[in-house]
Amino acid sequence: QVQLVESGGGLVQAGGSLRLSCAASGLTFSSYAMGWFRQAPGKEREFVAGITRTGISTSYADSVKGRFTISRDNAKSTVYLQMNGLKPEDTAVYYCNAESVAVARSFWGQGTQVTVSS
Repeated sequence: QVQLVESGGGLVQAGGSLRLSCAASGLTFSSYAMGWFRQAPGKEREFVAGITRTGISTSYADSVKGRFTISRDNAKSTVYLQMNGLKPEDTAVYYCNAESVAVARSFWGQGTQVTVSS
């Protein structure tokens, strides 16, 4: 049974930082590209950041470039999202995603709430 468990969300003031973690189990973590997505109230889920299986390559939404950093530790089956310079518009539920094109499988975590106050 595949599980992705996010943690690290919370309430922070604008300009502050948070570090999200997503611990994976039940899958071969190093075989999956990992990503972070977010969904604000009344809006569709959107891509935030992604990282390849080895961690060599990363990608970011324009809205978070230069402020957020995605990383992974394959030995710990965990992906991270370091969020600096948080803005009220970053307020959302943040979801972890694991995707394998090779086996056409995709998994989601349950989400963690991030609230940025102005």
